[in-house]
Amino acid sequence: MAELPSLPQDFQYSADHEWVNTTASELVGTTVRVGITAVAADALGEVVFVEPPAVGDSITAGQACGEVESTKSVSDIVAPVSGTVTAVNEAATADSSLLNSDPYGAGWLFEVEVTAAGELLDAAAYAAANHI
Repeated sequence: MAELPSLPQDFQYSADHEWVNTTASELVGTTVRVGITAVAADALGEVVFVEPPAVGDSITAGQACGEVESTKSVSDIVAPVSGTVTAVNEAATADSSLLNSDPYGAGWLFEVEVTAAGELLDAAAYAAANHI
């Protein structure tokens, strides 16, 4: 397995390997950025296509809201929070390799105005659950 980029301590993570870029305890009413973790990107292999939800879409925590396709498989993007999509990272949809090369930075997928948080883990709990 390749060496993964270090896990941002100031993010929260879902068991489905998505991240949100905050450690705030109250997410409702905030806008967060969402992406997939390096663990997910590494497991997928070379990402060749990403289909995030569209601006204006309502997403529900724990439900599929898009897809990531790699040379190995197609995987759902599972929403870590509920809310309305306010932005999509056009750079990542145009160059899906950003999900592999910079999953916590330039490889973000979309932004959501949060109406409800899903079940999120802090960095230590996510790392422990995934043996990283």
